[in-house]
Amino acid sequence: MEFLEDLRWRGLLHQVTDEATAKTALSQPGCGVYIGFDPTADSLHVGSLLQITLLMRLAKAGHRPTALIGGGTGMIGDPSGKSAERKLQTDDDVRRNASAIEDQILQVWRNMAAAVGHKADPEFADNAKWLNNLTLIDFLRDIGKHFSVNAMVQRDSVKTRLEAREQGISYTEFSYMLLQAYDFLELYRRSDCRAQFGGSDQWGNIVSGTDLIGRLAEGADEKPPFGVTVPLITAKNGEKFGKTEQGTIWLDPKRTSPYQFYQFWVNVDDADAVNYLRYFTFDSREAIDAVVALQVAAPEKRDAQKALAATMTELVHGEEALTWAMRAIDFLFSGNAHDAPDVIFTNVFLRELPCHDARPDATMIDLLVGEKRPFQSNGDAKRAVQANSVSVNGVKLTLDDLRTTPDRIHGRYALIRQGKKSYFLADFGA
Repeated sequence: MEFLEDLRWRGLLHQVTDEATAKTALSQPGCGVYIGFDPTADSLHVGSLLQITLLMRLAKAGHRPTALIGGGTGMIGDPSGKSAERKLQTDDDVRRNASAIEDQILQVWRNMAAAVGHKADPEFADNAKWLNNLTLIDFLRDIGKHFSVNAMVQRDSVKTRLEAREQGISYTEFSYMLLQAYDFLELYRRSDCRAQFGGSDQWGNIVSGTDLIGRLAEGADEKPPFGVTVPLITAKNGEKFGKTEQGTIWLDPKRTSPYQFYQFWVNVDDADAVNYLRYFTFDSREAIDAVVALQVAAPEKRDAQKALAATMTELVHGEEALTWAMRAIDFLFSGNAHDAPDVIFTNVFLRELPCHDARPDATMIDLLVGEKRPFQSNGDAKRAVQANSVSVNGVKLTLDDLRTTPDRIHGRYALIRQGKKSYFLADFGA
């Protein structure tokens, strides 16, 4: 399938500055394309994953993807999609974050490459290389004179803030559009990057870049630049994608473990799961249609969510991490905690589940009530037991069990389940 048409089928094509130019450029391998990543933290979150998969789609199609790290623009901050002024970061913070994000993109890229059979790494660029050497007077004379303030204030990222008078926008953030346009110009000149891809909130910045290249770059008539945006992803309920009650879903396994990452995907809504299979995976249309057919025939089996969770965990964290996550989940939800090897407890359960230290003589009721336990009172615990919704080590509790001492798995653990999805761990010590 032609590249833009594949994006359109996947629901990933929002706007194109010049579709005829884009189709021509992307119809032959070797087109230089870049996507920017803002170093606002030392890890990307799951919302940024769409941009990395876009770079990989471009690479698989034979093009030359570049991940642009905003080591320079990160000192300013992109106002797009923000209702208030960003807190400025220090130079050390930006450099540390930029380095961490580059390492993270490369790690995720290599996991993806192993899964899809791609070998080459992406190119990286950091706009600090050229932005940090600019002088204000030269920039205003050479770049600023090509921008109309009348047009700039009509951009969504600026207009929204101007209309919200209690917030407004500073000249610092107002200038971001010029800096991003200048990035496009520099990459066009340095690396023959003809295209910038980004989220729909980047449309104004991308258009400014194509316009600046058309005015200043040699060869722009023969090799015109273009831009492509993808929709901003939201969940079916309208909430921001990648946000949960527990917080942001990060790509850094130290912040969001592979087990938690898998759980995020497996718990999405049915309609979202089908959309996310198209957005985030590299599966073919036929493979996705087959999963959708299974989902329609038996939605209670959640085939789409399981396929999505397995694929995304492997793409981001690798095959071994997926194996650990799935083994842990199998033992939890099968109720066969006694069969889980000790390494599952030490590598997964102790890290993932609310865990409390238990006294050697602790009874069942002691395991159920208190901090990091399912219940805050004995009455709550007893009512849940009467409702047949509490088990320890895979065995449903009765009221008579509450004063007994539980068996210990591997001589140390008691695994408590309350309801269908809530798990707690009691650790009696080695």
